Amino acid sequence: MNPIILPETPLPSASRDELWSSDAIARMLQALEVPWVALVPGASFRGLHDSLVNHIGNQRPQMLLCLHEQGAVSIAHGYAKASGRMMGAILHSNVGLLNGSMGIFNAWCDRVPMLILGATGPWDSAKRRPWIDWIHTASDQGALVRGYTKWDNQPGSVQAAYDALLRAAQMATTAPCGPTYVNLDAALQEAKLGDLPPLPDPSRFRAPEAPRPAPEQVARAAALLSGAASPVIMIGRSRRTMESWRARVGLAEKLGARVVTDLKVGASFPTRHPLFVGPPGTFLSEAATRAVREADVVLALDWVDLAGTLKQVYADRPVTAKIVSASCDVHVHRGFSMDYFGLPPVDVQLLVEPDVAVPLLLEACRARSHTSPAAPPAEPGRGAGDVLTLRTVAAALDEATAGVEVCLTGLPLGWPGDGRHFAHPLDYIGGNGGGGVGAGPGITVGAALALKGSGRVPIGLVGDGDYLMGLTALWTATHYRLPCLFIVCNNRSFYNDEAHQERVARMRGRPVENKWIGQRINEPDIDLALLAVAQGAKGIGPVTDPAKLSGAIAQGVRAVLDGEVCVIDARVRPGYDADISGERAPRQEPVGRT
Repeated sequence: MNPIILPETPLPSASRDELWSSDAIARMLQALEVPWVALVPGASFRGLHDSLVNHIGNQRPQMLLCLHEQGAVSIAHGYAKASGRMMGAILHSNVGLLNGSMGIFNAWCDRVPMLILGATGPWDSAKRRPWIDWIHTASDQGALVRGYTKWDNQPGSVQAAYDALLRAAQMATTAPCGPTYVNLDAALQEAKLGDLPPLPDPSRFRAPEAPRPAPEQVARAAALLSGAASPVIMIGRSRRTMESWRARVGLAEKLGARVVTDLKVGASFPTRHPLFVGPPGTFLSEAATRAVREADVVLALDWVDLAGTLKQVYADRPVTAKIVSASCDVHVHRGFSMDYFGLPPVDVQLLVEPDVAVPLLLEACRARSHTSPAAPPAEPGRGAGDVLTLRTVAAALDEATAGVEVCLTGLPLGWPGDGRHFAHPLDYIGGNGGGGVGAGPGITVGAALALKGSGRVPIGLVGDGDYLMGLTALWTATHYRLPCLFIVCNNRSFYNDEAHQERVARMRGRPVENKWIGQRINEPDIDLALLAVAQGAKGIGPVTDPAKLSGAIAQGVRAVLDGEVCVIDARVRPGYDADISGERAPRQEPVGRT
């Protein structure tokens, strides 16, 4: 872990004789090699806060001060997406946990590792301060997030805290990954210790090695795929390593299998490859739908909502293709949240991470006789046009970032799936998991933390609603010098809900002209660039002329390469350049909010 340049460097503490329980907890976090903890300060963890600063010197973990708890959790989320590693977040009492709960749900749905530390007022009521400690103490605080965390605990001693932190880190990083929550009693943190209890060796409590599927199951899957006339691989959640990327490409080429991806998860296959069927979108494109419908064998690699996608392909008809599924996601399916989706038909179930299964299938499958598809025709040039749309943004982004390594940390709803090609797993790290508006800025800042010094430019394309709900994450980015670029696709509306209201109005025979009421973010227009400047970032815009957008993005990229945080307010036309499935097709039901 390379430490970032910190504006907050503590003075050396002269008091070394007395020890407190929170000192031991800070040492355990250090032993676990938690690199950073994002937090909004709170009295419920003032003991731990002091230990992080004055006992371990704000080093491993280093604190990242945030202005809202959802931003703190979203930063940890973005860091995990871009690095594949776990960092921490600390949330103050029940109120901080409630504020951060949307971010926790996003991380849960996105299956990313995260260690969340909470705190509560003294469990011993005799030790509570009048009023404030009472309203900040809950009898079962973990219940607030138990439906969308892998595990939670409230330890009652230092030894129990050691065990809880070891277990929480182990469970968070065991696939399927996810957030875990450890709640620390304020009285426990502030209790004096005689001696520091010996720290356990964290190397003996790491996440277990990923299991391998039974050889006979691999053989069954390989036989189906090798003998298929028209196989298709649907790539969902996957590791962001070049080793896994190459294994997926190798398997597709060996089988001559067409490949389908979507925009809910990150880049997982080269989109210019002849076997790729695109464009990727929120739903399958017409071409991808047709490819899956024509397949006789489908290999689903932890595909998000496999049952729903097959329903889109087959409607009410039986699923005729043989389905091979590689996923261990069933291990975190619960009753609270329906993020497990429908129950898909599966003929061979490989209950392992897809990136464990793919190399085994690559070795076991026979090379299939096939004719390589022709390379896709060259795309026609896309000029700026007269109106600023998402497609205009995509074209300007391509032009302005030619020759620059970029990591897209998010894309707005309605993004044209053919608007950007991916050739590396860090070219795009996927959506926010749970559809929670406000996550985009924090995820981008977290990705910038993970990518700092890599030479890759983090760029978050966010909607105006997403930006406005999460924009205080920008202050953390400027304060800790985490350069990143935001392109706000600003249609001055919660436009996807306008589409919903139009649909309802048409069904009920009511005026569609009223769809904008309670949706538009104007009169007055909000100066999004000035909001960035107010937090120490560079602001550009509003940009309304399509011909000037590429220059504005190039200016923003240069600012990031020079170490700045930059926001571009791109005033896009309300409406979708294409259907949210990724191409012009029969309209899908709108989803969520922009």
